Amino acid sequence: MPKIIMKNQLSENVFRMRLTAPLISQERKAGQFIILQLDKDWGERIPLTIAQADPEGGTIDLVFQTLGATTRKLSQLNEGDEIANLLGPLGTPTHIQKYDRPVVCVGGGIGVAPMNPIVEAHKKAGNRVISIMGARSKELVIMEEEIRSNSDEVIICTDDGSYGRKSLVTEPLKELCESDEPPAEVIAIGPPIMMKFCALTTKPYNVKTTVSLNTIMVDGTGMCGGCRVNIGGETKFVCVDGPEFDGHKVDFDNMMKRLNTYKDQETEHNCRLEAAADKLEARQ
Repeated sequence: MPKIIMKNQLSENVFRMRLTAPLISQERKAGQFIILQLDKDWGERIPLTIAQADPEGGTIDLVFQTLGATTRKLSQLNEGDEIANLLGPLGTPTHIQKYDRPVVCVGGGIGVAPMNPIVEAHKKAGNRVISIMGARSKELVIMEEEIRSNSDEVIICTDDGSYGRKSLVTEPLKELCESDEPPAEVIAIGPPIMMKFCALTTKPYNVKTTVSLNTIMVDGTGMCGGCRVNIGGETKFVCVDGPEFDGHKVDFDNMMKRLNTYKDQETEHNCRLEAAADKLEARQ
């Protein structure tokens, strides 16, 4: 079983873990993700993007935020602990090509983690990469060192102005679109509302914009239909057709409504998961 060999807490609710996963690390490409299940016989399956991979060492790095029962339980595991099930790499890899103009990568909050391998891939392709990182405050800025190592320019924005410039990520993005050398492509990853407004910002300038969607997902193979989204009037499945899509074609309003559809059920489900975990610990 995959074993945790490194665990770091990046901010109050964000953790980074390195797992042994030789086959996944060798096959993984930028933009792909895994599905993780903590317990062999019960428990929910959660999708997590591969933030970094080391094929030689046979490891992958996952960055996650504690939002529900499963991510909270995952955050309580330590080095040496094992993960029951790990499936991947899943999803369609990021399309990487050489451009004559810059590639702008925009990461909001924990979205910086899945942005990291994309920044690296575009840099290796010979592109000039400008990275925009957004967070509520300095304490919530993650993976800055990794992003800087593969970026020609880094712009950091914080809501409270505690680090970088006090602005939303769309402000420097608009400035770049209006510059003498506008982006050949913009890749935006973060909260849905952030990606929506990044796409709205670039659309008047006709700048190609790619977004990475994180929807409700169960099996990761296109069978359950839980991750379906409306892309240019067509139904697509994030797990197999994505997670990346043309940001100008995504129906973000519909997607955000669907994300809130099962909030009550998720609360009940998480409570049951926590109760089951407590019973299991009591037996041990």
